[in-house]
Amino acid sequence: MTRRLPVDPIAEAKRQWLAHGWDDAADGMTVVTSVIRAHQLLMASIDRALKPFDLSFSRFEMLRLLAFTREGRMPMASAIARLQVHPTSVTNTVERLARDGYVTREPHPTDGRAALLALTNAGRRRVDEATTALNDVFADLGLDDDDARALVRIIARFRKGAGDFADPAPVPDPL
Repeated sequence: MTRRLPVDPIAEAKRQWLAHGWDDAADGMTVVTSVIRAHQLLMASIDRALKPFDLSFSRFEMLRLLAFTREGRMPMASAIARLQVHPTSVTNTVERLARDGYVTREPHPTDGRAALLALTNAGRRRVDEATTALNDVFADLGLDDDDARALVRIIARFRKGAGDFADPAPVPDPL
């Protein structure tokens, strides 16, 4: 953990923005730098929790995604879409997980050009152990329940407005 600062550097940055006449951008700068700093703090907690399992968060996410499927298998293209990262990043993550014996690549049963990712038994054990440790982090973020829900709602509105996702199509009532 880093040394506690005597002042909030983000509040000081906002003061400087205002002092330089950038009033229209000051709140936006504060949002961006606050979110980035919160991300750094959260990632540090996640990294500490996952270190004993020799997993990064991206490796954990891939294993957890596969573990959530019924058979522990998923096309690589589906994993790329769900993880919302560049295909090269997913490929690198999968290569490392395969080297460690946590996933295998299998031929896709209907598409000769596609690969199917499969979770191994060792991968399932590793992700289950890591999930237990990570859930300790998730259960105590330092936010009360109302603040956590409000933060998620605000960020979801932002993500939706940025085109990150769309509301699902309504399901018709049964006849």
